[in-house]
Amino acid sequence: MTTWLVTGGAGYIGAHVVRALQASGRNVVVFDDFSSGLRSRVEPAVPIVTGSVQDPHAVGIALRDYDCTGVIHLAAIKAAGESVEIPLTYYRENIDGVISVLEAMKAEGVSSFVYSSSAAVYGTPATNPVNEDAVLHAESPYGETKVVGEWASAASGTAWGLKWAAMRYFNVAGAGADELGDNSVNNLVPMVFQALEAGQRPRIFGDDYPTPDGTCIRDYIHVSDLADAHVAAAAALEEGTVVGPMNVGRGEGSSVREVMDMVSEVLGRDISPEVVGRRAGDPAATWASTERIERELGWFAGRDLRDMVTSAWSAWQASTD
Repeated sequence: MTTWLVTGGAGYIGAHVVRALQASGRNVVVFDDFSSGLRSRVEPAVPIVTGSVQDPHAVGIALRDYDCTGVIHLAAIKAAGESVEIPLTYYRENIDGVISVLEAMKAEGVSSFVYSSSAAVYGTPATNPVNEDAVLHAESPYGETKVVGEWASAASGTAWGLKWAAMRYFNVAGAGADELGDNSVNNLVPMVFQALEAGQRPRIFGDDYPTPDGTCIRDYIHVSDLADAHVAAAAALEEGTVVGPMNVGRGEGSSVREVMDMVSEVLGRDISPEVVGRRAGDPAATWASTERIERELGWFAGRDLRDMVTSAWSAWQASTD
C-alpha cells in the first residue's frame, strides 16, 4: 500500500486531501508547522509530524520513518495581495519550502510529487478559458513563487526522474464536512461570513473591471472536488505517469457580485455588499479550461456554486456555535 506525506495537511485544503486519500485506501501522514493549520481537522488515526517544510532534514526523517512513497506539497502562504506588500516573505516561505521538500525526496528516493500550484501563474490570461499551454505571466509575488515551484518540479524530473503533477487551483470554496470549514481571511466566501458576523457589509474590491458587471470573474471549485483531483493525480503518478501541470476548476466563471448574490440566496436575506477600491495583484477575469484533466485523469468537478456556499455556510455556523 502506498503512503503519502501531505505537507500542510492540517490546513483547509490539506485536510480535505487527507480524507480523500484515506477514502481511496491510501495511507497518509500529515506534516505541518501549524502556523495556520488546525489539529482538530486531522483525524486521530492519522500520524502527524510537526515541522517546517524549509527544513529538509525534518522532511527527510518523516519520509523515512513512515516509508512514504509520495508527497503532496500544499504547505505555503497564499494571499496574492499580501504578497505584493511582503514579497520577500513569500519568496522565502514558498520557494525555500518546495526546494527543501524536493531535496528531501531526492535524498530518500521518493519520486512521486503532487505540487499545489495556482491559477495565479497565468496572471491576466490573453483569453478565457485559459489552458495549461498559456504563457505564464504571474502578476504577484505569490504567483511567481508558484511558477518557480513548477520549474523546480520539472527540472527535478529531468535531473533525477521525479514524477510530478502541478495542480493549478482556481478559487477554492465550500466544505466537505462542518469541521473542515475555511477559516482564511483571504478567501472570498469566509470573508463575507466574517463581515456579516461583525455586523459589517461585505466588500467587493473594485467594480470597474472590464467584465459584464464590473467585478472580478473567477472559476470557483468545491474543495471536495479539488481533493478528489489530488487523488486522481496521485494514482497516475503511482502508475509511473508524469502528469505535469493541470488546471483544477469548473471550467466556468462567476463574478464576485454573482457570488455575493448566491450568498444572499443561501442565507435568505440581502447581504448588501459595498464596493471599495481594487486590490493589488487581482486580474480582471480568469477561468479554466478543464479539458486536459478531464481527458487525462478522468476527473470532473461535480459540485456547483450553490453547493459551495451552502456547505461553507453550514461549516461556518458550526464553528461559531
